[in-house]
Amino acid sequence: MTSSYPATLARVLALLDLLQSRPVWSGTELAERLGVTTRSIRRDVDRLRELGYPVNSEHGAGGGYQLGAGRRLPPLLLSDDEAVAVAVCLRLAAGGTVEGLGEAAVRTLAKLDQVLPARLRAEVEGIHESVITLDGDVSRVDSRTLLTLARAVRGRERVTFRYAAPRGSSDRRIEPYRMVATGRRWYLLAFDLDRDDWRTFRLDRMSDAVATGWRFAERDSPDAAAFVQRAISIAPYEHVARVRIQAPFDVVTAQLPPSVGTVTADGPRHCVLVSGGNHLDAMALYLARMPWDFVVLQPPELLEAMRRQAERLLRAAAAS
Repeated sequence: MTSSYPATLARVLALLDLLQSRPVWSGTELAERLGVTTRSIRRDVDRLRELGYPVNSEHGAGGGYQLGAGRRLPPLLLSDDEAVAVAVCLRLAAGGTVEGLGEAAVRTLAKLDQVLPARLRAEVEGIHESVITLDGDVSRVDSRTLLTLARAVRGRERVTFRYAAPRGSSDRRIEPYRMVATGRRWYLLAFDLDRDDWRTFRLDRMSDAVATGWRFAERDSPDAAAFVQRAISIAPYEHVARVRIQAPFDVVTAQLPPSVGTVTADGPRHCVLVSGGNHLDAMALYLARMPWDFVVLQPPELLEAMRRQAERLLRAAAAS
């Protein structure tokens, strides 16, 4: 009897897989697919019900077996890729990237981690370590692209993809190093093989990402968080401002998103913000919205923009 148990369990799981694949199956169809009698199918259906799966059955023409919605969540049947995807998402939620889900994600992740095979647990750990989160307000990205890149980062595997940049689309060949989530977007730090330099890529601008199978030797890479932060807050912009804020470093960084710019401590009560922008007037208005007093260190053109905006606001206040 013990020797037949694994076969019975495998058949029950195969039955569950079939019931999930389409709305209704007849008993005869299931018996033929699994190579057993309809009586065995009825017994296996009863076993699924004992496990908590609500299997509905109807007799007569047009009847059959149907997997319904139950009052409690039964054990899940997941493929390797599905288990890894669920675990990675739970890791991100547990880290606070999804508001309100942290505590529940930690509990669920603990349960899933107990039953994951060692090889899948190692893959989840590797993918999680390949991702850096600067803040929790992250936008939705294509899960296939995310997993392809995360696995390539872990396995040091070259990747090709189509990239839609503001100046046009192009095919890219890269060596991926780290993914960074910040400012409602995902970014990839990678070494661009065609441009022979480090680059930052937005995941929402990628398509057709494919791991090539070619391994690469690890290079001396820049700090991923600092590189991406500079790339998205300073490098692409026409103007770069340096502002001395009259507030401690910890206070400012707790309220200012990393995508705005880089902040460095300047003594115990002050810090310096370096931020980029294409329009000085817009930069002046953004700085005015900050809750702290500040002094503009550079550029002098920003001071002129602040005066213009101050005069405009005063005229509006007087007219009102």
